[in-house]
Amino acid sequence: MDKYALYAMLQAKPGKEEEVEKFLKWAQPIAAAEPGTNNWYALKVGKGQFGIFDTFPKAEGRDAHLSGEIAKALFARAEELFSAPPKVESFEIITSKTA
Repeated sequence: MDKYALYAMLQAKPGKEEEVEKFLKWAQPIAAAEPGTNNWYALKVGKGQFGIFDTFPKAEGRDAHLSGEIAKALFARAEELFSAPPKVESFEIITSKTA
């Protein structure tokens, strides 16, 4: 069972929604190649609202992801794409159900 998770909340600037979706699609294969990242989801929450949810078996994997290529690109483009800086929350998973 994965024990650690991240959730990033993203609010696209008006007119930048399509670019945010393209960014998230660009990020997926990078996340898939990270050995410490078990699950990675890009979410469309509502009009202009997006999120990223990922899970990790170890804190080291979460930490590596937070300093990895996706995080660097996300914050490098934050002023261009988002109306507020991305808000990233770290969690510990207590229990889960998977398929």
